[in-house]
Amino acid sequence: MKLGVLFSGGKDSTLAMSKALVNHEIVCLISLISKNPESYMFHVPNISLVDLQADAMELPLIKKETEGVKEEELVQLKEAILKAKEKYGIEGIATGAVRSIYQCSRVQKICHELGLWCFNPLWLKDQMELLEETKKFNVIISGVFAYKIGKEFLGKQIDDTIITKLEKLQQELGINPAGEGGEIETTVLDAPFFRKKIKINDFEIDFKDNCGNYIIKKAELVAK
Repeated sequence: MKLGVLFSGGKDSTLAMSKALVNHEIVCLISLISKNPESYMFHVPNISLVDLQADAMELPLIKKETEGVKEEELVQLKEAILKAKEKYGIEGIATGAVRSIYQCSRVQKICHELGLWCFNPLWLKDQMELLEETKKFNVIISGVFAYKIGKEFLGKQIDDTIITKLEKLQQELGINPAGEGGEIETTVLDAPFFRKKIKINDFEIDFKDNCGNYIIKKAELVAK
């Protein structure tokens, strides 16, 4: 089946894509560029990197800007998915939804209205298992938004050490280790299906009051 991937550039949409590739053909990526850093629907940190990520995968990218107003941003999402259907003949959408009923239900509703299948391969999966699977990618933490997930996490690759720390914070504070409560955001720099990998040439860290972002200012594609 021909699928488009609702792609944020983070670990969950990338993992969903890897699972979709097993039995389906990915023909395009769909990214919503929200101007609202607190969007209910869409990932924001380093979303501008989706162009490089699409080039790394050699896939066409449909981008749509949105003001990020709750519920109203779904109009732009539907427009982007419809464009993918008309331009690339997609038969369904793959998403990285894990626990958010708000996000999942709204994408499913749009797909139903457009006659498309909605594929959510990560839905209700164990979050620690998903983090373990993420290790097959080069994923860095690009946003932290919870007490005790401090500045030292920003820019770090998700590996055994980071996963152990997140698991301890889950046990201590009840956080969602995979960031389903908005605790962390991530950016993928490489994956097995990337033809090239992303090299960060310049960045800055903005951190205040238990919240912060690892802002990628300059990056390029390099050979693997």
